[in-house]
Amino acid sequence: MDRGEQGLLRTDTVPEEAEDAAATISATETLSEEEQEELRRELAKVEEEIQTLSQVLAAREKHLAEIKRKLGINSLQELKQNIAKGWQDVTATSAYKKTSETLSQAGQKASAAFSSVGSVITKKLEDVKNSPTFKSFEEKVENLKSKVGGTKPAGGDFGEVLNSTANASATSGEPVPEQTQEGL
Repeated sequence: MDRGEQGLLRTDTVPEEAEDAAATISATETLSEEEQEELRRELAKVEEEIQTLSQVLAAREKHLAEIKRKLGINSLQELKQNIAKGWQDVTATSAYKKTSETLSQAGQKASAAFSSVGSVITKKLEDVKNSPTFKSFEEKVENLKSKVGGTKPAGGDFGEVLNSTANASATSGEPVPEQTQEGL
């Protein structure tokens, strides 16, 4: 076989994403047959070790799950514990502490600002209420109200008249004249 045909039948590994394909080809060409065979044996050995370790890991994970089941630890409890630990870790960070402190200060300043704004608005409303323009407007509204609705009669409503009559007779000591059915 000449070199062109040999390149088509190559069984070399495919280079990784970051590897240079030309460098890989030239490196295998510079290795002797014995060195290449040694590397192939080592590759097979490492792959076998990886397979064995994967099997051992799977067995250990199965054993772990069995122990957790016997202890009554379920996924929900684990999730709660993980979240609690995660939150504890987050709150322990300096970034969280700085952010919390900054937000607390901002909240205090905002509260003070709103209080100040409320006081200013209250003061302004009092100033408006005490202004001559508002007083004049208030008088005009009262006048209009009395013209439209009229004033309350001097005698008041029926209940007030009855109460005042009863109070007056109780203090004077004179009996209240009884009205007969005919007098009504």
